[in-house]
Amino acid sequence: MPRPKNKDELLELSNSNFNKMLELIESFGEEEITNGKIPFEDRDKNIRDILAHLHQWHLMMLDWYKVGMNGEKPNIPAKGYTFKTTPELNQEIWKKYQTTKYSEILNMIKESFSEIQILINQHTNNELFEKRKYKWTGTTSLGSYLTSASSSHYDWAMKKLRKYKKALKTK
Repeated sequence: MPRPKNKDELLELSNSNFNKMLELIESFGEEEITNGKIPFEDRDKNIRDILAHLHQWHLMMLDWYKVGMNGEKPNIPAKGYTFKTTPELNQEIWKKYQTTKYSEILNMIKESFSEIQILINQHTNNELFEKRKYKWTGTTSLGSYLTSASSSHYDWAMKKLRKYKKALKTK
């Protein structure tokens, strides 16, 4: 499906991709979920790492929103980082969650996902998809930020998970 253009599409695609991602994870065996190592060169070494990445980006999105809607300029993507330096930011995110258990991060991402859905539901189509509606979103729309932090990011995760599943089958 193309990028959402309205609130209903954003809610549908966000929910659909999140649930598909969880179903894909559930299709792995317990050992592959909790102790499996993704065998290709990458930052994320296991399913926990992927979910932690998504969870942290949810949290960052929620923070941008809170700061921006209070009339301040949020640090996007994070303090000390630019979109050019997201690989370094993502590495810091990876480090942050290395001692977090899979079961904990699963609960954390479900909670932050719910917070993103609540945020989407609080707005009208116009509030979500009018470009330049909010000073803090710059030339884009709030909906574009939310799409990137939700449905598009879940799509990225599913691609990684499918690649992992394929690698397991060729063992």
